[in-house]
Amino acid sequence: MNDLFDSPSALPLMQSLMATLADIDFAHECELQRLATDSGDPALKGRVRAQLEASHRERRAPYVQQLGVLEARIEPACRT
Repeated sequence: MNDLFDSPSALPLMQSLMATLADIDFAHECELQRLATDSGDPALKGRVRAQLEASHRERRAPYVQQLGVLEARIEPACRT
């Protein structure tokens, strides 16, 4: 059996990672909404949107990676 799966901290860690991702996604959606309601130059808005998307991916990446590692460790234990 996997030690991480048996650990009482595995579920809270997974929940914490998912909550952090949800917070990042919510902030990103708010930024996109503000951009959409702005009456600025469409070309500039397109560049800003691309920057926001890149920043969003970069902010999410470490949490997605940690979640993937955690899920990979838990998944084999669930199959037994």
